[in-house]
Amino acid sequence: MVSLATRIGDLRLKNPIMPASGTFSEDLADVLDLSRLGAHVTKTITEEMRGGNPTPRVCELPGAMLNSIGIPSKGVQHFIDHVIPFYDRYDVPLVVSISAHSADDFARLCETISVPGVAAIEVNISCPNIEEDGKAFALRPATTFVVMEKMRGATDLPLWAKLSPNTGEPSEVAQAAEAAGADALVVSNTLLAMAIDIESRRPKLGNLMGGLSGPSLKPVALRMAYQCAKSVSIPVIGCGGISTVEDVVEYLIAGARAVQVGTATFIDPGAMTRLLDGLEAFLRRTGIDDLDDLVGSVRDEVAIMEVAP
Repeated sequence: MVSLATRIGDLRLKNPIMPASGTFSEDLADVLDLSRLGAHVTKTITEEMRGGNPTPRVCELPGAMLNSIGIPSKGVQHFIDHVIPFYDRYDVPLVVSISAHSADDFARLCETISVPGVAAIEVNISCPNIEEDGKAFALRPATTFVVMEKMRGATDLPLWAKLSPNTGEPSEVAQAAEAAGADALVVSNTLLAMAIDIESRRPKLGNLMGGLSGPSLKPVALRMAYQCAKSVSIPVIGCGGISTVEDVVEYLIAGARAVQVGTATFIDPGAMTRLLDGLEAFLRRTGIDDLDDLVGSVRDEVAIMEVAP
């Protein structure tokens, strides 16, 4: 009997497959069995209502997608009143993704959203921080620590810190999040990028720049997931460019205990259950009975070449 169960801190998941925030909604219940997923991760919400960024918000690139949605939100109260009740029907942990402009705003939103039905909070600290001239919290260890510490004091729910691939200090940022009380890391968010229409000479996004996702992001996000898993003792959840079973297995071997699937769902709404079936088949084929035996099994010893005198 193959076991796909995994543990993210105190939270036990029946399998490691879950959606990435921003790519999942109640509408998917019409095309796949949501009860099969390891967790449900909601679209990012904010305390206030938000309209999002100017259009166009999305453009397709070779092997990737570029987006600048801008986190449109109906506000936290609408989420509590209308969205949480929808997910109550499933025996699957509900993870709420949140975003805010300052550390105090993050802490207040954490406290507000800590209600029955919410199993964990994913904190999008990859978003701009108005206290640091618009720089994302997760770009530096110091700002990561400050915001995570404030949120840790505002809720008893598990906190998953979603990190940014745009930092030059991934291990240090991961360690700062852990030290401040994060229960897990989601690695990673999208990579800041840009595309230009050569005929009009205008950026292809209304907000000029946006986040790169899809298969082209995977080598970057995989490298970062590996570095973070080596640097902290809390679980890492891999995210970025996952579209095949091989992608899932790579993240697990690199040290991730679970994965989030995003852009692939836009192309194939049933991608997550397809990957779940494929992962189980892979474990059976390779004689692995327990998912834990795969996690962090990368053979990363550096070979030392002998040089003749």
